[in-house]
Amino acid sequence: MEKKSGLKKTYYFISIILCLILMFIFINSSFADEETAFVWSNQAESVKTMQTSTTPLESNESTITDNSLGLECGSACLIEQSTGRVIYDYNMHEQLRPASVTKVMSLLLIMEALDSGRISLTDKVPCTEDAAAMGGSQIWLDVRETLTVDEMIKAICVVSANDCTVAMADYLEGSQEAFVKKMNEKAKELGMNDTVFKNCHGIDEDGHVTSSYDIAIMSRELLEKHPDITKYTTIYMDTLRDGKSSLVNTNKLVRNYSGCTGLKTGSTSLALYNLSASATRDGLSLIAVVMKAPTPAIRFSSAQKLLDYGFNNYQMKSFGSKGDVVQEITVNKGTQKNVEVVLEENVGALISKGQTGEITQTINLEENINAPILEKQKIGEINYELDGKIVASVNLVSKNAVDKINFTTVLKDVMFNWFSLFRVA
Repeated sequence: MEKKSGLKKTYYFISIILCLILMFIFINSSFADEETAFVWSNQAESVKTMQTSTTPLESNESTITDNSLGLECGSACLIEQSTGRVIYDYNMHEQLRPASVTKVMSLLLIMEALDSGRISLTDKVPCTEDAAAMGGSQIWLDVRETLTVDEMIKAICVVSANDCTVAMADYLEGSQEAFVKKMNEKAKELGMNDTVFKNCHGIDEDGHVTSSYDIAIMSRELLEKHPDITKYTTIYMDTLRDGKSSLVNTNKLVRNYSGCTGLKTGSTSLALYNLSASATRDGLSLIAVVMKAPTPAIRFSSAQKLLDYGFNNYQMKSFGSKGDVVQEITVNKGTQKNVEVVLEENVGALISKGQTGEITQTINLEENINAPILEKQKIGEINYELDGKIVASVNLVSKNAVDKINFTTVLKDVMFNWFSLFRVA
């Protein structure tokens, strides 16, 4: 018994000595290179990925900037949805009346309210006096009735209901004026520099203008950030009020264009015929905008020409998905020795079908960094190049957080290891 007791004392004594030695080593190593150690700051300027940049990329050398497709309209624009790259530009910055394509922005604000939890699809929305008094396209709301948010969105998307748009504006912000203010704030945030909204529905009003480029921007934001909207924009026929009210989509491409995902029509006597049309085929998503077409038929045929041109001449090349592990790097002075570096977002590029050449990637990454590291902290970036030109970039971020090692963690580890050894002995 005395031998065992003496052995215990010896173990405790050795443990204490080792703890003191480790503390000394830790303190010295922690501060010896404090001024010269390089730490990648998570506050470093973010590199915009082609997938997440808010504003679509302006025209480049491969963008058509004339009316080579012979479109009969005042303005047109074609962009790739995920990258925002402009493929076709015909007077795309000319300020024109948007008519009901205005409702793309109204829908964007409604979907943001849904996603943030401010409202739900089952909320009952009353019909205000302003809503009931609306003219133009409508479902004839009555001040004595309510519809759910779900039903309101359906009516706005399918038949461009002005009364439902106003009812939702009043419900969300208390008044049309307050809602329109939010619309203009969002337009500014998205870089829609050609746009001024005067109302939420699109009925002609002096100074209520936008451009085909700006319509493409807000259409992209709606589709990319709120893909559930296509559950409504792809409806061709439906009903409301227990089947008593029939709905037929004003966007005829939903029925007769393969891959069509929406989006919104608009027409008035002054604006003429406008359309933002979206479609997806074989992983390539396009948005075609036509403004001031002379007839409904020309509006749809022009949008179809734009979409056909995009699908016939371009393809989307994927390089990786969000969360894909690129490699593992060493972490100095961390509670774990390594951390996995992953792609921050999906990454890909729009490539011409006739373009040849090998895609190469350049990884800019610190080989090892100092703890602490935050979860999803930027660690570096990857650039993808074709024929010597960068076609896509994406940030590399840490998969998980790594705390900095300190005296407490060292002591806990040492004590745990020694007590474990003692129990085994």
